[in-house]
Amino acid sequence: MENKKVLLGMSGGVDSSVSALLLKKQGYEVIGASLELLPDSVCNTHTFLDAKNVCDFIGIPHFSYDYKNEFKKHVIDDFVGCYMTCKTPNPCIECNKYMKFGVMYEKAKELGCNYIATGHYAKTEYNEKYKRWVLKKSNAGKKDQSYVLWSIPQNLIQHILFPLSNFETKDEIREIARKNNLNVANKPDSEDICFIPDGNYKKFLENNSNIKPIVGNIVNSKGQILGKHTGLYNYTIGQRKGLGISNPTPLFVLGFNKEKNEVIVGEEKELYKKEVTVTNINLLLVDDIKEEIEVNVKTRYTSKDAKAKIHKEGNNIKVIFNEEQRAITPGQSAVFYIDDIVLGGGKIQL
Repeated sequence: MENKKVLLGMSGGVDSSVSALLLKKQGYEVIGASLELLPDSVCNTHTFLDAKNVCDFIGIPHFSYDYKNEFKKHVIDDFVGCYMTCKTPNPCIECNKYMKFGVMYEKAKELGCNYIATGHYAKTEYNEKYKRWVLKKSNAGKKDQSYVLWSIPQNLIQHILFPLSNFETKDEIREIARKNNLNVANKPDSEDICFIPDGNYKKFLENNSNIKPIVGNIVNSKGQILGKHTGLYNYTIGQRKGLGISNPTPLFVLGFNKEKNEVIVGEEKELYKKEVTVTNINLLLVDDIKEEIEVNVKTRYTSKDAKAKIHKEGNNIKVIFNEEQRAITPGQSAVFYIDDIVLGGGKIQL
C-alpha cells in the first residue's frame, strides 16, 4: 500500500495553505511544517500563526522547526559573499536547495513521510521518453517557478508534490481559499527577499557584513575616469539610473574591477553577450552532457527563454546563444529547458 504521508512547507501564505487543502482532499496524510529561518520577529510570529490556524481549520497537524543556523550559513552568508565578490545572488535558489528541499526532506524522512510538498508553481512527473522523474514548468505562465528549483537533487523529484502545478493564475488559488473559508484568502503576496522585508538590501549588507560604502572610480571600458561610485555593492549590471554621470549617450553598468574598486560603464550595445560560462552545474534530465545540445535558457527569473546551444567544458557548461542577450549577470542562474522540462542549471560566470 502506497505511503501517502507528506510534509508540506507552510509559509502562512495563500499558496501553501491551499496546497494543504488540496493534498488533504486528494487523500494524503498531510503534516504542515513551518521553518523558523530568521531571528525572532513580528513577521515570524504572524507567519506561524497563520499557518497553524489554517492547519487547525482543515484538521491537520502543524509543527515548526528551528533552522536559523542552517539558513544563515547556506542562504544569508552566501548572499553576503556574492556581493563581496561583485555577483548578484538569487537567495531563493539557495533556500530551495538547502532548506525546503534539503533539511525539510531530512525531517520528512524522520517523520516517516514519503513526500514533501510546497506551494511552488512547478510540476513533477514520470517521463517515459527519458525513463525518469522530471521537473517541468507549471501551467502558471509568468508565475512559473521552475527557474528557482534547478538546484534540487535529481533523486528527490519523485518524492516532491506541487499541488498548484495545473493552475494558471493566482486568482484561482485565492478563489479556492475563499470558497473554503481560509482566513489567508486575501493575504498579500510577499514580493521581497524574506530576510530583507523592507527591500533595502544595501542597508542589510552594511548592517550584517564587513561591506562598507568605499568610494571609487566609475570608468569606461577604456579605463577613462568618468565619475565616482558609492560602493560596488550599490550597483548591478544593466543599471542606468543613479550613476551621476552626464554623457551624450546613456551609460549602463557593464561590470566591476574589484581589485581597483571600479565600476565599469558603457553604452547599451556593450551590455549584449552571445556566450556565457555556467558553473556549479546540477543536471536533472540527463546524467551527463556528452555532446552539444539545443536548449532554451533563462538567465533571470523574469527573463524570457532564449534559444541556445550548450556543451561541457570541464566541469562547467558553455552557453552559446542564437541571439545576443542583454545584461547577463554573474551570480544569477542560467536554467536550461528542453521544451517545458528542466534539463538542469548552474551559476553564471562571465
